[in-house]
Amino acid sequence: MVSETSSRHSPLIWLVFLVIVIDLVGFGLVIPLLPFMAPSLGGDSTDVAFIMITYAVGAALVSPAWGTFSDKSGRRQALVLALLCSCVAYIVTATADTLWQVYLGRALSGLAAGSLPVATALMADLSPPERRAKAMGLVGTAFGLGLIAGPVLGGLLTGDSESFALPFYTAAVMSLVAAICAQTMLPATMVKPLSSRSDAQERAAPVSVLGPMQNKLLLTQYVTHTCSVSAIIYLFPLWVADVFAWGPKDVGYFFGLVGVVMITLQGGLLAALTKVFGHINVLRVGSVTFAISLFIVATAKTTPSMPVMILLAFCGSTVCLPLLNAIASEVVDPSHRGRMMGMTASASSTGRIVGPLFAAGLLNSMDFSTAWLGSALMVLFLVIWSFTAARKFNRLELS
Repeated sequence: MVSETSSRHSPLIWLVFLVIVIDLVGFGLVIPLLPFMAPSLGGDSTDVAFIMITYAVGAALVSPAWGTFSDKSGRRQALVLALLCSCVAYIVTATADTLWQVYLGRALSGLAAGSLPVATALMADLSPPERRAKAMGLVGTAFGLGLIAGPVLGGLLTGDSESFALPFYTAAVMSLVAAICAQTMLPATMVKPLSSRSDAQERAAPVSVLGPMQNKLLLTQYVTHTCSVSAIIYLFPLWVADVFAWGPKDVGYFFGLVGVVMITLQGGLLAALTKVFGHINVLRVGSVTFAISLFIVATAKTTPSMPVMILLAFCGSTVCLPLLNAIASEVVDPSHRGRMMGMTASASSTGRIVGPLFAAGLLNSMDFSTAWLGSALMVLFLVIWSFTAARKFNRLELS
């Protein structure tokens, strides 16, 4: 019965939510800083892209390993270790006084990026199938809170100073606090360890995750979605600085507004919309809105109100990821869920590698309009999938 299961797990779900929020405030805190930090150390727009990619490469390499580790050793142990590693990585970046040290710090942050996939798998563990989309929406809400408080706090801590150390030290403290909360508030064992299964079952685990073609196509959507999102996150600060003379504070406030949108959509409206219209229909509307908004930015005349279209693009993109996560958590056995969420995180990180590279190449060879158009074209893969292969997932009992 839904009510009994959900009521028993509800306190744990909110504890996990709290841990994610604390961690993502620290993550969001550095978002508006990197596009300005690299130039202050002699870098250019290409370095901004490669610094973002350095983080993504590390995350792509190790996210599946974090997920597998959580399947075998328990979610709490994996979560605490990932948070502590993030704390160390932030400290390394805070002490950077040369460009290569920034690269090193972001590479370490990428290798430590296991907290979100592990926490997402944990949310799925604690939620019955019919409540899973709502639980994934809570992960998105936590991310939204991080985008509200983090960038705003990062901008305020930086102010007009030429030093970026204080925000990164603050992010390190946030990760440490999140690790302490996870260690003290969450129970040690919340899912059955994979090691209790037979050797034959364990050896077959990767096949059970990646075997079906529909799972491979699903993972591809994480790549295309995040590819476009990371491209616009890379482009936006450079675009508004060049066209509208925005600074770190302005960019921080904008991403704070994006966080408000994420909370509103994922924290409240998403569950209601999916209940009325169905998961796939909401996914279709979100992906189409995402694509159309970027096409308008690419082709319309640049005006002071044009950042509103980027905000609308984020509105469309922000409803897609929780629905993809809900589907991904349901198509595999629970004992492989950590591995699956690790693979989705790795796929997303691959998008974070390709997106900034693709956008930077278009920007350096052409102009902002071409770069925005390229970002819009990437979203079309998600749009097409939502109207074709995604129909197979309508049978899943997710709502």
